[in-house]
Amino acid sequence: MSVALNAKTFLVAMFVFALVALFSSADVQLLNEQQGYRPEQPLAYSHRLHVGELGIDCLYCHYGARTSRHAGVPPAELCMNCHATVTAGMDAVVLEKEAAEEQGREERPITSPELSKLYAALGRGPDGQLNAGIEPQPLEWVRVHNLPDFVYFNHSVHVTRGVACESCHGPVSSMDKVRQEGSMGMGWCIDCHRAQGVTRAIKTETYDDRERKDMHVSTDCAACHY
Repeated sequence: MSVALNAKTFLVAMFVFALVALFSSADVQLLNEQQGYRPEQPLAYSHRLHVGELGIDCLYCHYGARTSRHAGVPPAELCMNCHATVTAGMDAVVLEKEAAEEQGREERPITSPELSKLYAALGRGPDGQLNAGIEPQPLEWVRVHNLPDFVYFNHSVHVTRGVACESCHGPVSSMDKVRQEGSMGMGWCIDCHRAQGVTRAIKTETYDDRERKDMHVSTDCAACHY
């Protein structure tokens, strides 16, 4: 009896110790408990610049959200639609132009450190040009929003109904580094499903309010868990 009791006490103590160690670690992020989570990424991509200042639409990069369950991370090749010619930020370009004028020389091509990472991922040289001698080094992006496997969320259903990306992802257009804005918990989702009215999408032509007036969003368990 004493041996069994001691073994049980030992197991309980080890379990408590493991929990303390787990929750004291700043690196641990539990599923569905990541509000405010803002991980470091392999490349400092600024949504504030690209979306907020330049006005690039969310669906230009995350085009999967329109037709599939997952929004997806855009391939690095998509970035080259712009960055085949844009190799540095405007501030750096202006500084180089001013320096060239002061020194009486031709402007030199410049590449920002972050865009050098993009070019390396594609097996290109520092100037963005193809280089057969460079092995591609894919960017290992860190997932920010990570729903449990028992939750089924379909981006296309929400996008085609006109739900704005900001409704779930928050003010991404003002974020230099993306964070998880909402709790992504079940109650958080249900509150939105129960709410009256429609959150207008950026692209208002993606739906017609007249077609939505009698539409009710399901709060049935099977809508998300199946």
